[in-house]
Amino acid sequence: MADPMRKRLSRRKCLKYAVASASAAMSTNSLSTFALEQSASTQAVTQKSVAAVVTVYSPGSHADVIIGKILEGWEQDGGAGPALKLASLYVEQFPDDDLSRSLAKKHNVPMFDTIKQAVSVGGNSIPVDGVISIAEHGDYPWNDLGQHLYPRRRFFEEITDTFRKHDRVVPVFSDKHPGPVWEDAKWMYDRSREMNVPFMAGSSLPVSFRKPSISVPMSCEIEAAVGIGYDGLDIYGSHALDSYQCIIERRNGAKTAVKSVQFLEGDAVGKVLADGLVSRSLFDAAMSVVPQAKGNVSNLQAPREGLILFQCEDGFRGAQFMLQSVNRTAVAVKLKGQKKPVATQFEERTEPRHPHFAYLLKGIEQMVHTGRPAYPAERAVLTSGILDRAIQSRALGGRKLETPELAILYQPVDYPHAPQPDLRTHPAG
Repeated sequence: MADPMRKRLSRRKCLKYAVASASAAMSTNSLSTFALEQSASTQAVTQKSVAAVVTVYSPGSHADVIIGKILEGWEQDGGAGPALKLASLYVEQFPDDDLSRSLAKKHNVPMFDTIKQAVSVGGNSIPVDGVISIAEHGDYPWNDLGQHLYPRRRFFEEITDTFRKHDRVVPVFSDKHPGPVWEDAKWMYDRSREMNVPFMAGSSLPVSFRKPSISVPMSCEIEAAVGIGYDGLDIYGSHALDSYQCIIERRNGAKTAVKSVQFLEGDAVGKVLADGLVSRSLFDAAMSVVPQAKGNVSNLQAPREGLILFQCEDGFRGAQFMLQSVNRTAVAVKLKGQKKPVATQFEERTEPRHPHFAYLLKGIEQMVHTGRPAYPAERAVLTSGILDRAIQSRALGGRKLETPELAILYQPVDYPHAPQPDLRTHPAG
């Protein structure tokens, strides 16, 4: 819950920190500048062991760009990497371009036929310090609402059942939004709390590079914000909402509970802007930092123009656009006392080896070493619920849905985005 004693920053300080900071930007090949420096020092840090439970491990998959950095370094070139060691691996599906078997053999990592065996490393205890669950990619069904039914709940259930059997819990990271349907997301969250499992989930974009690089300090007076997302609702709506929420949760006295959700599309989107319900200047600012593109997703997955509107308990109105005319994610913010909004794109750099996932892994590394989530899982649980209810609203013709189930209050933390924290730093714990 929001802390009533949280110190309020002055308006001037908010404005000072919300400007672009070129000096904080990291070049595309910046990870290379310290790989050799880190190599010797990383060896002196006690490595923590993790089990990985994944759907598919093929080139460019989330398993590749997360687990691959544990096996082969931040740049996946054999250089320095996190203070983590892969102790076991479960892979559910093996396409023709599977990487898991060759990499497991190369790095002497045992592979197991069940999740329970992987978590226990084939024994009768929980010998690992953490579990990374990646249920993304692979041949899984879709429901009638356009939600890709990845087995995130099933993976989490089997992982935690194994904890219960052996009477030990360790931190778990679940990739992307829990669920994807709300009932599964809520079940995962409730299970983590019931069993006191340190739990993290969510997108890599909140910790990615920003262009231009801006910082919105904690407890700023945010008057309004507009998010821009792209592609399918289920696959990229989670990235967009996580990015949006990581900004608006910083508003002074934020009450994060969401009272209602509505999805609009087509002409209704333009009307919201024309009527001033959502600021045109904020929308234009967010659009100015994302590249244009021509989307090609099916109408089932997303309309050409869509808008997720949600109302927070403290009266803040969330506005997350989903457009097929762009191909990146952005947020624009209006701070009190500031004439012009500030906007930033959440970058998805591809080289070296999708580096934003290095910063996601850095947060996972911190949790495994400290036993505490680097940032609250509640953010991803909340945005998963917003997305699910938006998809439900769309199926009901844009009906506004009351959402008492999304009365999720949490205290955000001032966790950085790339190029911080420095990947060279050693995790505490």
